[in-house]
Amino acid sequence: MVDSPAEANPIEGDISHVNPADERTWFGHPRQLARLFSTEMWERFGYYGMRALLMLYLTQHFLFGDRAAAGLYGGYTALVYLTPLIGGYLADQYLGSKRAVKFGAVLMAAGYFTLCFGGQTATPYATIDGQRYEVAIERDAASGAETRYVVDGTSRLAIKGNDDGSVSLLGADGAVERSIAKGGFASDGQRSPFYVTVMLIALSMVSVGNGFFKPNISTMVGELYATGDRRRDSGFTIFYMGINLGSLLSQFFCPLLAVAVGWWAGFGLAALGMLFSWTLIQFDGGRLSGYGEPPVRTGGDRALGIYAAATIGIPLFYLLFVNLMNASEAAAGSGIIGYVAALPLMGKLLFGTFLLSVPGILIWSFVAGDRREFQMMVAAMVLIVFNTVFWTLFEQAGSSLTLFADRNTDLNILGYQMPAAQTQVFNALFIVIFAPIMAILWTKLAERGREPTIPVKFGIALIGVGLGFLFLVWGGQFAGPDFKVAIWWLAGLYLIHSLAELCISPVGLSMITKLSIARIVGLMMGLWFLSISVAQYVAGVVAQVASVETVGGQVTNLKVSLDTYNGVFWTIGLIAAGIGVVLILISPLLKKWMHGVQ
Repeated sequence: MVDSPAEANPIEGDISHVNPADERTWFGHPRQLARLFSTEMWERFGYYGMRALLMLYLTQHFLFGDRAAAGLYGGYTALVYLTPLIGGYLADQYLGSKRAVKFGAVLMAAGYFTLCFGGQTATPYATIDGQRYEVAIERDAASGAETRYVVDGTSRLAIKGNDDGSVSLLGADGAVERSIAKGGFASDGQRSPFYVTVMLIALSMVSVGNGFFKPNISTMVGELYATGDRRRDSGFTIFYMGINLGSLLSQFFCPLLAVAVGWWAGFGLAALGMLFSWTLIQFDGGRLSGYGEPPVRTGGDRALGIYAAATIGIPLFYLLFVNLMNASEAAAGSGIIGYVAALPLMGKLLFGTFLLSVPGILIWSFVAGDRREFQMMVAAMVLIVFNTVFWTLFEQAGSSLTLFADRNTDLNILGYQMPAAQTQVFNALFIVIFAPIMAILWTKLAERGREPTIPVKFGIALIGVGLGFLFLVWGGQFAGPDFKVAIWWLAGLYLIHSLAELCISPVGLSMITKLSIARIVGLMMGLWFLSISVAQYVAGVVAQVASVETVGGQVTNLKVSLDTYNGVFWTIGLIAAGIGVVLILISPLLKKWMHGVQ
């Protein structure tokens, strides 16, 4: 729901060696569920609290431009959803789920605490026709409005972006002293290389730690239930609500602290949440004994070696981030070959693996499977591709939509000035409110034999995510003279997106396990996680398309900013809705190929 569908239907773990019905219960479930629920809630508190701040932190503290910040954000979230492949395998084969979760929690907490050390805010500067100038910032004490000035000797010229992309420098009387043609003005920030390195190392630590934590806490929940225990699905539903509760709390309080105290306080609160999560699993008082234990293997315990190898992954990920930031843009007119050649190493690895895996697995399925198995695999691949499109657009929440909230949204709610990062809380809030309602709706429709098929639900979700963007564009037509829309338009987008998410998220992995040929279920799981990672990366690319000119973290022309966002959101909204319609049209064929899988 708030997370990717990979977390909505975790893989069932090994059966418990103890009959849960013989033990004390928590809301009718094994009492260990309460501890795992709390552990997951606090971990998600840390993750979503940090994620809510990240894009604004990159653009306002380090003064990265929109393109660089969106690319870095997309790369980070891509790694977060890719590393569980490795962490889940190592836990299954060597560590056991419990030790993997503990190790992952320690790394993630360390990463969040490291983010607290960001140093001084970068110093803005402008490059005009090849010459560099200092940029000064003045803040009006009454209104809080900030004005950027180019310092040219003893002159201070206010910066004003024009609708055609040119820039005007204004004197004290407001008259234009100098006009700069489009492309002749560029802004950046003088950043400390040391603190940029610290920030990238922190992101690397979180990425590696997440790989050990996320897949294995879900596996432990699966181990609480014996095979055939009908409480399993409702148990995962309760566990999943911990995700949304942690997200809801963190996305409210972490941005609040970041604005009132400083970035370090927001990240520090996220780190404390992660530390609470580790404490719950580390000091369980024996309540989790027998669950998530390492497999019995000959040859000794390899845990220390795995921990050491995992820490080596931190500098490797750091180098991937550096490569991502330094990647050049494809030259105009260079075509698909030029675009691929210009991709950073991370993009080449993700796209290359995904584009080779899909046809490769299908060819193997055609050769090794029968007609029925091949058709089911084709249906699975089609749904994976459409699912990737959905999460690519849905995940604009942490990047372009957060910047839109900061720049072109009136965040005043009955006198309360909502921090821009806090707007992401709408998604978690709507999920908590509407998840039970949607569950009842599907149940009632199923009783009448009218519940939509899985492809139709996917199609509805895609249409919904498109309509959400179109709804916000409609709101843009009612922007005030300050080129800001009322916050309720943004809240409306999140409402539509949340309802769309509830159409697609609960299907997830269970659908893949049912459609896959038994011999390659593990491989298909890997492809599923890879597709989500690709979606996160492409989401960063989409956010780059919506980038606008900024100086010292602020846009130079709010009208241009609003027009840019409206244009991009209109385009992706129409594309998403169109793709959803296509999926619904071909859904009868997919249903036939799924051979009764529900």
